[in-house]
Amino acid sequence: MSAPEAATLPLFVSADAQRPIAWRRGAPVPLAEFRAHVAAVVARLPKQTAPAAMIDLCEDRYKFLVAYAAALSVGHTVLLPSSRAEQVVADVANANVGSYRIDDEAVDAAFAQGSSDAVNDRIPADLTAMVGYTSGSTGQPKTFPKLWRTVSGSNARNAQAIRAALPDKTATVWVLATVPPQHMYGMEMSVLLPLAGDMAVHAGRPLFPADIAAALAELPRPRVLVTTPVHMRAILGSDQQFPAVDVIVSATAPLDQPLAAAVTAKLGGEMVEMFGSTETCVFASRLTAREEQWRLYDGVRLEPRDDGTLVHAPWFVEPVLLQDMVELQPGNRFVVRGRSSDMIEVAGKRASLTDLTKRLLAIPGVQEAAVFQPDPDAVGTIRRVAALVVAPKLTAREVLDQLASGVDSAFLPRPLLIVDQLPRNELGKLPRENLLKALRRE
Repeated sequence: MSAPEAATLPLFVSADAQRPIAWRRGAPVPLAEFRAHVAAVVARLPKQTAPAAMIDLCEDRYKFLVAYAAALSVGHTVLLPSSRAEQVVADVANANVGSYRIDDEAVDAAFAQGSSDAVNDRIPADLTAMVGYTSGSTGQPKTFPKLWRTVSGSNARNAQAIRAALPDKTATVWVLATVPPQHMYGMEMSVLLPLAGDMAVHAGRPLFPADIAAALAELPRPRVLVTTPVHMRAILGSDQQFPAVDVIVSATAPLDQPLAAAVTAKLGGEMVEMFGSTETCVFASRLTAREEQWRLYDGVRLEPRDDGTLVHAPWFVEPVLLQDMVELQPGNRFVVRGRSSDMIEVAGKRASLTDLTKRLLAIPGVQEAAVFQPDPDAVGTIRRVAALVVAPKLTAREVLDQLASGVDSAFLPRPLLIVDQLPRNELGKLPRENLLKALRRE
């Protein structure tokens, strides 16, 4: 490999012009057509010599993917604000001189005009391919830049983990995602998979069970459903009939084995849960319905420390520290014992917020739950635990009575409020600010 080639990595892991990269408007979109769409957007991007950054606000997944590929093709970084709210987007723009916005309307205009501009297929390995942002609800938003070598290396292995769960390892894989592309999980599993993973993605973002079923029915097999435990519970609670799914991919929140088994029984296929973070991208997976241990991707090494876990990967510039506390197991596996920031102390006793949430979710009738400390910095008082619970057929007293059988009284949520839905933002996250507002309203 020559030096110039070593400094770049491909935009498309497969350059076959006829291979499908997306499903849009009831038909597959071959790579040749996708490249034409990317070229049309490239022709209308700002021509800047200084570093430039795109704020990709496209809601249509296909248009988001086209805009993202266009930005990489001209060496621009893509910024991923935690919300599409105008002030949030404005703050990101003001903090990034040379940034510009693109949305569905701008992409439509580019499609209408077309272009013969070339698309650069070789992306600098050290290009900052994206920057993710936290919500900033607990202070100043944090930024998490990702190099192209990092996201392409990680997602090649994501594709391998998915294909390993399929009987036919060489078939064209069709992905349907219920998560937005701006979310890091959505980026990895619905934007990067078609580029670095040689898979094809449905342009839609169905939210309700009937919409998910209809979108799945459009796709050929093998079908992969990229979703979350929240959507899985909605699917289980629905009478909707679903087409067979070959692989179900889950992330964003811990998935318990009973839920994984119930979903695979209803949809078919294998459950592949992904382990990663905004800081690292995905670096491990497991077949949750059948195993508790996580399996590290090839080349990844974990280094447990008192303040968390260092993650070493060949595609990292340097190791990344996670707050997760892990226990290493034989065979390149590990189990998670909690997060350093997740451990709380009440009346001299310690517990995990994640474990408390899992115990709530295990109660029959509980659909969603969030356990948190409203006043973690309180001084001179007993720091309480609160919970918001979605359980339409239960009272707060009934939930607390069942929780009390397996939880020390010091960690019983006070208050525990029954709500219609958890206060998620548009990316499906639960910012602390939203939790506190919901608690105050009640």
